[in-house]
Amino acid sequence: MEIAMKSHVGRVRQVNEDFFACVEDLNGRVLAVVADGMGGHQAGEIASRLAVERIVKELSHLENGLDDEDAREQLMNAVLHANKEVYEYSLEHPECNGMGTTVVAALLSSESVITAHIGDSRLYHFNDGALLIKTEDHSLVNELVKSGQITQEEASVHPHRNVIMRSLGTEPDVRIDLGQFPWSADDIVLICSDGLSNKVQDKKMEEWLHKEVSLQDRVDGLIDEALAAGGEDNITLVAVRNMPDASQKEG
Repeated sequence: MEIAMKSHVGRVRQVNEDFFACVEDLNGRVLAVVADGMGGHQAGEIASRLAVERIVKELSHLENGLDDEDAREQLMNAVLHANKEVYEYSLEHPECNGMGTTVVAALLSSESVITAHIGDSRLYHFNDGALLIKTEDHSLVNELVKSGQITQEEASVHPHRNVIMRSLGTEPDVRIDLGQFPWSADDIVLICSDGLSNKVQDKKMEEWLHKEVSLQDRVDGLIDEALAAGGEDNITLVAVRNMPDASQKEG
């Protein structure tokens, strides 16, 4: 698989509260994680780092030949352990009271993508020239859109578009959305914080993904688009491309 990543503090914030990781060679799978922290006194920065590091630690020894069902369960348990760690840290450190983070985590094999997420960071699937969002924002504006109170266009400029309805680490128990979908050679999975998705429209993302440049150049270009649109928030993007099998191509 081809991997490209980048994180930028943005044009306004002094601290980057996003944290991310991508781990290859987990017995045939790749782990990609993005977290966007929240909380005062740099607590958001701590929450996102703790969450990502715990998920990576929990999944660093995946067994060889693990089927998708077992991998899905291990991914869910890793996120649950991360929730427990962030929550308990906030109890032990009063200055971090109420801190939390979004999380999108994916385990990718050559055939399938298994996902776990909470919050409004997103995972997209680029397939056959089309970009599809595979996660649902746990945000106030998304609830308003679903209930018909506002349109999708109104949601993009709503004054409360950053209000999160569900996050990791703010409660002892958490509901995690799990998903799974197949992907093919040359498909791309994008995982990003809302610093990107709030600033770069899906059509613009598609334009960049269509470009005949390296995956890293596409990631860099999307980060630049978010900065050009204001860059008020931290911006993080991890992209994984399902590389064609060389032996199949030769045959």
